[in-house]
Amino acid sequence: MTESTAHPARVDYRVEPSQYRHWKLSVEGSVARLKLDIAEDGGIRPGYKLKLNSYDLGVDIELHDAINRVRFEHPQVKSVIVTSGKDRIFCSGANIFMLGVSSHAWKVNFCKFTNETRNGLEDTSKHSGLKFLAAVNGACAGGGYELALACDEILLVDDRSSSVSLPEVPLLGVLPGTGGLTRVTDKRHVRHDLADIFCTSVEGVRGQRAVDWRLVDAIAKPAQFAVAVQERAAKMGDEAKRPANAKGIALPRIEREDSADGIRYEHVNVQIDRSRRTATITVKAPAGAQPADIAGIEALGAAWWPLAMCRQLDDAILNLRTNELDVGTWLLKTEGDAQAVLANDALMLANQDHWLVRETLGALRRTLARLDVSSRSLFALIEAGSCFAGTLAELAFAADRAYMLALPDEPERAPRITLSEMSFGYFPLVNDQTRLQRRFYEEAAPMEAARGAIGKTLDADAAVALGLVTAAPDDIDWDDEIRIAIEERAAMSPDALTGLEANLRFASKENMITRVFGRLSAWQNWIFNRPNAVGEKGALKVYGTGQKAGFDMNRV
Repeated sequence: MTESTAHPARVDYRVEPSQYRHWKLSVEGSVARLKLDIAEDGGIRPGYKLKLNSYDLGVDIELHDAINRVRFEHPQVKSVIVTSGKDRIFCSGANIFMLGVSSHAWKVNFCKFTNETRNGLEDTSKHSGLKFLAAVNGACAGGGYELALACDEILLVDDRSSSVSLPEVPLLGVLPGTGGLTRVTDKRHVRHDLADIFCTSVEGVRGQRAVDWRLVDAIAKPAQFAVAVQERAAKMGDEAKRPANAKGIALPRIEREDSADGIRYEHVNVQIDRSRRTATITVKAPAGAQPADIAGIEALGAAWWPLAMCRQLDDAILNLRTNELDVGTWLLKTEGDAQAVLANDALMLANQDHWLVRETLGALRRTLARLDVSSRSLFALIEAGSCFAGTLAELAFAADRAYMLALPDEPERAPRITLSEMSFGYFPLVNDQTRLQRRFYEEAAPMEAARGAIGKTLDADAAVALGLVTAAPDDIDWDDEIRIAIEERAAMSPDALTGLEANLRFASKENMITRVFGRLSAWQNWIFNRPNAVGEKGALKVYGTGQKAGFDMNRV
């Protein structure tokens, strides 16, 4: 299996517990347990064995699904124990042989999705109070330690052999790919000289030294470990905002219709134009009667439009990112009744403290953030029949450019943008800014003007005056201007565009998550292409063969 042909088949991100091969989810009262017990022969692709509880994309797809099921199907759960089902091994991280045979794009997309899953643990902890405890009951290396780092606390078994480590630099010639270096410093505040030793050693750190260096929160002897884990998980759950007696909702399989050039869902449609290398993603407003209260939301469950639409949009983004690498420009459109979107917004705002609404807001927040960090050009097209209103207006603000059709002679057909409170703090970017704050650099005057427009139906002239769109061609110029913009984008270097877009989308504020993504995009992306890692004698290529890596010793 060569690098160019390693992963030709399409990946489906839809999974359910009965299909899990690697994770076991169990719930007892307010505590859930996620046990990693990876099937060696269960790789998502042929060509490698998932030994020593090492993982690939398929393992993380299951983890992503399992966490969503805890969020929605088990609202009484207040803490989650993440542990291993194997003796003396917690997790050895991403499967090295999988990385060795994978294309560059596969490695980067794998790391990005894994990052988003880890970030999702922290997001849920922050917004819902659902806490995660890594019960490290064996050796914990590389991506396994990165999974533990994403949890709120780490409890390590003190058995004189179990350790935590980040051995990627000395062993593989690459960096930890899912935020390990950043979380060691930014989150756990490991002193930089100790972090330098830790991250350049293969054997790792165990026992009391791991506590002293802040690599873990506590240790427990094997005989006391199980009790210590249970007691700590119960105590952590005291902070959760989740209800003790609520009834969860089932998350059914996302239904869709696949074709050669598109994907059709109930509320989302994707149409691919391969000649122009574009995907048109159309999000539809809800149709028919909408719920008026919490009872109506609970009755609909996963069929409630904000949640159903969100799950479908998330699936579409993941499909395009992984399976359509040559489709570089995504055209974001909406259609339907703007008032129905705004009514759902108002209902969510009025009931935001209800667990189901809070988790739905979280799902929307994470899906929109997934859009922001996708290495694709995003153009919003605001045309007649659009409904960029409330929550759906965020699609326009997420775009690199937003074009709005001006129809001064046909005001009844002219598209409108309508702002709601949703654009002012409910769906922040991963750097904790709202998209409007990012847009206006948090300057008071344009932010106040935008807030003053909440609830107003803004035509193209009004949207331009408020700075909400990039340009507003009329119907004479619309087709040519959009065509030229798309053709120009398609003619540019995809690599340069990825760097350009990442720099411009996250321009003014940084936090731990932006540093994780930035370092993945820049340093790891570069290292994954260097011969010291992936050349014929690169460390990643020769690992496990008995050969010694051959390094070009020039420092670049």
